[in-house]
Amino acid sequence: MVDDKTLSKQEIVELKARAHHLNPVVMVGQKGLTEAVIQETDTALRAHELIKVRVLGDDRAERVLIGEELCSAVNAQLIQHIGKLLVLYRERTDDEQ
Repeated sequence: MVDDKTLSKQEIVELKARAHHLNPVVMVGQKGLTEAVIQETDTALRAHELIKVRVLGDDRAERVLIGEELCSAVNAQLIQHIGKLLVLYRERTDDEQ
């Protein structure tokens, strides 16, 4: 997903630790995964590489699906899914810095 590079278990553990103190910067609301949400997620990943996304709603399967679709749309990797929070990672490219 992330430039065809699979993260090692150690890298994932380190990213989870880095994400622990972060607050969600993107919220997926009642309308679900909209173009605006995708654009905002892309912008946040460009700025931070590692972000948290809050997905509202009580249906766990729907939240998982939204996470997968969002990662696919922005070429990111889902690092962690805890309750209504998703942790996404996309390594910055040289032109994004």
